Amino acid sequence: MTAMHQLQKGLREGLVEAWEGMADGWNRLYRRAAGAITRFRPGHPGGSEPGGALEPRSTGWGVLAAEVFDDDDGIRVRLEAPGLDKEDLDIELVDGYLVVRGEKRVERERRDGRYYMTECAYGRFERTIPLPDEVDASEARASYDKGVLSLELPKTGARRRRRITVDAK
Repeated sequence: MTAMHQLQKGLREGLVEAWEGMADGWNRLYRRAAGAITRFRPGHPGGSEPGGALEPRSTGWGVLAAEVFDDDDGIRVRLEAPGLDKEDLDIELVDGYLVVRGEKRVERERRDGRYYMTECAYGRFERTIPLPDEVDASEARASYDKGVLSLELPKTGARRRRRITVDAK
């Protein structure tokens, strides 16, 4: 084998090895992140509604950062959803999951001297958050202020925590 053939073979093997390493890394990242966001897809077996399912999300709009707080009487959820009106949000409780859906429709136009700028952002999003405990949907409250959706979800009576004090004698 000539030196040129050896060089070509070495380059080819190095590229294949690099590509496989990168693909393996992306696959590991995907598997680790796949459960972070879920979506509801009607028509698939196993869901809360006939023919519906909650399943890991792999495509779609960007991640909406969320915080979930679990205290004695309820669960509080804060979800970042900037640039929306409260009418753009659809919120449901489905089999122990909080499902937040919406659609973003933003158009901005700006002229500044010789520059003309147009920005558009369109798209549906969905975020499904597993709740750590059973909640009373009839008592749930939601508010939306400055791009942050806040929800208060009281726990069902049977699930509320009760502190027990110990009397010293």
